[in-house]
Amino acid sequence: MSDTTAKEPGRARALLSTADFRLLRRALESHAKSTEDREELAKINALHHRLGTYT
Repeated sequence: MSDTTAKEPGRARALLSTADFRLLRRALESHAKSTEDREELAKINALHHRLGTYT
């Protein structure tokens, strides 16, 4: 039998803060106002909505 014990992985740390998500949402809002591409606008709106679930 081996003396090595399996270590549990440490707790994951958040990469982005709530303030980061708010800033990203504002940047997306600004970009959405300046784009005329309907496909890109749909993607921006979807991402904006998903980011809103984290704030």
